[in-house]
Amino acid sequence: MRNAAKLSSLVLLVLFFTACNKSNNRNQETILKGKATLLVDETLKPIMEDQIEIFESRYEAKIKLDAKSENEVIQALVKDTSSIAVLSRRLNADEMKVFASRKIIPKTTPIAIDAIVLISNTNSNDTLVALSDVLEFMRGKEQTKIKGLVFDNPNSSTVRYMDSLAGLSSIPKKGVFSFGTNNEVIKFVSENTGLIGVVGLNWLSQPSPEMKKYVDKVNILSIRGLKDSNYYFPDQNNIAEGKYALARDLYIVNCQGYSGLGMGFASFVAGDIGQRIILKSGLLPVKVPPRKLNIRKQIINDKK
Repeated sequence: MRNAAKLSSLVLLVLFFTACNKSNNRNQETILKGKATLLVDETLKPIMEDQIEIFESRYEAKIKLDAKSENEVIQALVKDTSSIAVLSRRLNADEMKVFASRKIIPKTTPIAIDAIVLISNTNSNDTLVALSDVLEFMRGKEQTKIKGLVFDNPNSSTVRYMDSLAGLSSIPKKGVFSFGTNNEVIKFVSENTGLIGVVGLNWLSQPSPEMKKYVDKVNILSIRGLKDSNYYFPDQNNIAEGKYALARDLYIVNCQGYSGLGMGFASFVAGDIGQRIILKSGLLPVKVPPRKLNIRKQIINDKK
């Protein structure tokens, strides 16, 4: 009995100190100071690397970027291994119930509109593709123009998005290849003619130095939507006007439940500086940063 009592006391003591340690960590963290881990959908990694770099240069904060597939990000968020995530969808009802049970209301901040892009080898002369043909290929119907589709990861947001459009519950096996990252997709398509790769736009607009030679060997395809007769390229104008068929909203989901770096970082990305970073990246910001113009009433000739 005495041993059991001692063991119970020891357990309570450990739990007490653990709780105190968590409390101290929270006290040391503010919206602009401290350390945090940011879970990021792997398809969105390049743009978030830029955001973190500028944020850390302005504030006493250190944010560790942890890029995973969408499914892995959601699992880590729900298991509370990290409380901040960047996703291309909102949390669903079941996921919200998990946080409700912890008395936490997740704060979701829209930050940008991204595009899923289709790419082909530059040896292919055709730079146009109908979305209906891609979806029919995924459903098992052979297409003369498409030899295969290349995805990054079976658990990625791009796979989920395309499966949803095709009415599929999982990625098809016939004619579909999957790798681990967007870079692997780009490299594979650059070396193989006749395949169409499916990647996030910012992997092409912001390639790393070692990937530039592969990006130069692929074409971004213009897409004809399911209800369109015209083909549209995934530029900011077409995305803003809703013409590009594979556009998607991006969010920062903050589940910290207190005023920490999650709140500060989300406000930064959704603010003027963060939105300018997004605009420069080729994605569409949710708030287009204003431009200040100096209008002169008269022209002064400074060269005399």
